[in-house]
Amino acid sequence: MFLGISASNVDTMTDASKTHGTNEPAKQDQPGADAGRTVLVGVLGGIISAAGYLVYQRLPDDQKDRLHRQVRGLLESRINEIRQNFNI
Repeated sequence: MFLGISASNVDTMTDASKTHGTNEPAKQDQPGADAGRTVLVGVLGGIISAAGYLVYQRLPDDQKDRLHRQVRGLLESRINEIRQNFNI
C-alpha cells in the first residue's frame, strides 16, 4: 500500500481501456467486423451491377444509343464543371 492506494484498486492500462461490466471488446473494435461488411458490400455491388448489365443487354439498339448519349452528356457536363473549378 502506497499513499493509501493498494495495487488491487488501481486499473492497469489494459484494464482502463475496457468497458466496465464486460470482458469482451465492443463489436466496432473487432477487426473482422469491418472486413465482413466490406465483403458484403462488394458482393451486393457485384450482384446489382450484373443485374443492370443483363437489363442493358436486353434493351433495343435505339434505347442503348439514347442511353449512351445521355451518359456522354452527363460526363461532359461533369468534366466541364470540374475544369471550371480547377481553372484547367
